[in-house]
Amino acid sequence: MPELPERAAALLRQHTVGKTIHHVDTFEDKLVFSGITHDDFAHEITGRVVENATRYGKCFYIQLRGKGRTPVLHFGMTGMLQVKGHATVQYKSSAAGSSDVWPPRFVKFILYIQDEGPVPGFTEIAFSDARRLGRIRLVKFPLDEPPISELGFDPILSMPSLDDFHASLSKRTCPIKALLLDQSFSAGIGNYLADEILYQAGVHPEQRCNTLDSNQVIALRHHMSDVCHTAVEANADDNKYPEHWLFKHRWGKGKNTKTTMKLPSGEPVVIKWITVGGRTSAYVPDVQKLISRRNNPDVPEVGPTVGDHEAVVAQRRSQRRHESRSSLSMQPGYSKSPSVASLRRSNRIRGGA
Repeated sequence: MPELPERAAALLRQHTVGKTIHHVDTFEDKLVFSGITHDDFAHEITGRVVENATRYGKCFYIQLRGKGRTPVLHFGMTGMLQVKGHATVQYKSSAAGSSDVWPPRFVKFILYIQDEGPVPGFTEIAFSDARRLGRIRLVKFPLDEPPISELGFDPILSMPSLDDFHASLSKRTCPIKALLLDQSFSAGIGNYLADEILYQAGVHPEQRCNTLDSNQVIALRHHMSDVCHTAVEANADDNKYPEHWLFKHRWGKGKNTKTTMKLPSGEPVVIKWITVGGRTSAYVPDVQKLISRRNNPDVPEVGPTVGDHEAVVAQRRSQRRHESRSSLSMQPGYSKSPSVASLRRSNRIRGGA
């Protein structure tokens, strides 16, 4: 989701730009510190002045003055950035784990930013990650090196034209929900926002990309931009999300009662869940209809999917095995007896020896 790293970048700009990183406390984690040690990270950024903090997709990076590489950070699912004495920047799903305890649990590093003014002191900024799915890297050129160089377009920063967007969708056969989560296609969209985009666009999460008609493509592109902008403008505060959003009503999965919401018209509808692309997907069947090519004639035919091809290959192999057995059974002296089959294998082995 772009809203959380955008808020983190804004928080860093607010508290660090133009100031010096006086020192850094780091805590060893060979998984989260990717390609570097925690000591490398502390040594390379200590004493440098912060010039800016910028987001791309789900990553954000801290631009520093002076010799050395640039820190590129990714939260994963449970990463968070916290300024001592301020509210925690984190996802809704992690809210129950927030705490005023300092330093935070699962902390990976703490920046000590030299405060300006007559009273000496530091602003402390901590990065923590409970499930260790986040990553901390140092790179020379953030936009030209992995992980950012491997990402697709950012719906806020670099949305493609309608023609390019349509062309990109039409050549893919995967479910649209899976594609929205593919960071090499579009950078920054997470599970909740993908569901929101599809709900607002009226598109079923399982609909194949190459079956989308022109109106659906237009709606998807519009709502990708609109939903992402709205989330960022809310500063990752889900209390500020619009009341008509699916996000506001989707949290009833697993409860005994039926989960419902009301459409802007006032009509009550049911929220259901399915798994698409390995992720749980919330959708509203009354709004998001699964449209096939049969009842959508405006969509041109395309070749079979990879899955279709594999099924055909498997069927042909099975058919060849069946024909081979049938042909063998017609030969004189053929027997299904295990002892005869064993004898024939034994003779072949001896003959080969």
